[in-house]
Amino acid sequence: MKATQHQDVSVLATAKHGLVFLTPNDWTLIADKAARMQFKPGESIVQKGKRTHGVYLLLKGTASVQLPSQGTSPAIGPGEVCGEISFIDELPATANVVAREPVEAYYLDRPMLQSMFELFPHLGSRFYRSLASSLSRRLRELIGPVSPPRTE
Repeated sequence: MKATQHQDVSVLATAKHGLVFLTPNDWTLIADKAARMQFKPGESIVQKGKRTHGVYLLLKGTASVQLPSQGTSPAIGPGEVCGEISFIDELPATANVVAREPVEAYYLDRPMLQSMFELFPHLGSRFYRSLASSLSRRLRELIGPVSPPRTE
């Protein structure tokens, strides 16, 4: 594995809010197949209303997730994923994701991921479980803190 690829795998594997159920071997496979992309500050990574046909995994830099219903734009950073909602439901993106600073990301398109999942079914299971966990966390952050159930 190249030094750059090794650093990329390290960033992705240790991200607190990334695809947390993937193994080191999963990350090595993904890094080998992904397309590395670069975005300038202000450049769109994901455009609301357009399909992504894949997911982006941020390696360097931060991006703003511009949600129409929110006054603030949450930031995502290294190790985090974007474009996953459009990837999952094959519908247009629900938000704009714009680079705040120079961003480097891996792009994983649907056909490449599907072929990897056919070869390595457990990778697919861990990948989708990770996406579900990430989406659940983000939804909870949008909804706000939930009070624990009262016991009387």
